[in-house]
Amino acid sequence: MSVKRKLGLALCGSYCTYEKLFNAAECLKEDFDLIPIMSETAAKTSSRFGTAEENLEKLRKLTGKEPVRTIADAEPLGPAKPMAALLIAPCTGNTLAKLAHGITDSAVLMAAKTHLRNGKPVIIALSTNDGLSGSAENIARLLNKKNIYFVPFGQDAPDKKPYSLQADFTLLKQSVEAALEGRQLQPILK
Repeated sequence: MSVKRKLGLALCGSYCTYEKLFNAAECLKEDFDLIPIMSETAAKTSSRFGTAEENLEKLRKLTGKEPVRTIADAEPLGPAKPMAALLIAPCTGNTLAKLAHGITDSAVLMAAKTHLRNGKPVIIALSTNDGLSGSAENIARLLNKKNIYFVPFGQDAPDKKPYSLQADFTLLKQSVEAALEGRQLQPILK
């Protein structure tokens, strides 16, 4: 039996996408040892899409591990406990902006920072209501950064939310595999 590669699975807000994420991530655990990470806000916020504890429990059940939820606990994921790749799914516009500008104020961002320090891929599964407005500049900035890749994305509800963008969660596995080969899955825009 071969040892599975470690894949960080980092969740931010955008609770409306959690069900898609949990369903799509089932195929990831076939090939990867999933390391759960959650931003502090996501780990303690209940919404109409589920309570904080329900979401934590789903993540525990999916990965078989207690999620990393603090900056201090995320820091060793780079040097001491390296992963093959880090998937931020969903990645909110807020986290995207902070990643684009080097701000580290959550467990997810610390995991990304320590992971990038090791020259390993970070894959972003975007989910933001301002992707075609306020977050557009940050998307462009990150598209030009080494070792950062995107899960292909498109408008999720253009009639109701004309600036909103969301990753195609059915492409998580293919996006991770492409990033591990050093390439961006195409087309980026769906």
